[in-house]
Amino acid sequence: MTITRHTLADLLTIMARLRDPEHGCPWDVQQDFDSIAAYTLEEAYEVVDAIDRRDWDDLRDELGDLLLQVAFHARMAEERGLFDFADVADAISNKMIRRHPHVFGDTHYDDLDAQKRAWDEIKAAERAAKGDAHDDSALAGVSHGLPEWKRALKLQQRAAGVGFDWPDHRPVLDKLAEEVDEVRAEFDAGADPARLEDEIGDVLFVMVNLARHAGVDFSRALRHANAKFERRFRGMEALARAEGRGMAAHDLSAQEALWQCVKAAEKGK
Repeated sequence: MTITRHTLADLLTIMARLRDPEHGCPWDVQQDFDSIAAYTLEEAYEVVDAIDRRDWDDLRDELGDLLLQVAFHARMAEERGLFDFADVADAISNKMIRRHPHVFGDTHYDDLDAQKRAWDEIKAAERAAKGDAHDDSALAGVSHGLPEWKRALKLQQRAAGVGFDWPDHRPVLDKLAEEVDEVRAEFDAGADPARLEDEIGDVLFVMVNLARHAGVDFSRALRHANAKFERRFRGMEALARAEGRGMAAHDLSAQEALWQCVKAAEKGK
């Protein structure tokens, strides 16, 4: 039996069929850039999750889902006469060639730091070509569309690139303690929502900075914390069921005892 392997061209044809106003899928037809954007972000995170779990079969499927998002956006753009998928492929190919003159040209960099400086210079030239030359800040070009923790990281990296950075993790820990104290003071003063938002934001910003100094991926660390909490909470639920009662039937002290029991069991493995 012959197994049909579909190609990228097949995917683009399928996408065009789904978007056909008369014979396509009603849901796909009614979508636009704004409505699809959230799905694009979700699929990108699911790719990262599959990598984190080392589930290579799932990664293949999730990469396909993400590729579908690219095809979807490109198809909507083609329908409006803006650009098509081939233009997307051409644009990224040109960008990669332009930003890697040491690979596709005769440029030589002495080390990775020199390559990074050249990369930033090339990006600055690209912004200038787009008419953004008036913004000569070291923070220019940091996208507002990034998840806020990622934007915080990029802002910190840019600032560090011109020397505005702590020498190591120790003053960052001191700053974190200071910011936590300010949050505590706001609670003691009456917990004004606007002030709390501001102070908690400072704590989160410093946490991103601490992860950067530690060489820890902030998002990965949080994913692991989420997974640990979910694993332990489900373990608590299992213990509660074994006692013949649900979690809600346990008061907070009893739930804490279940939590500690699950933690102890994990450490004993």
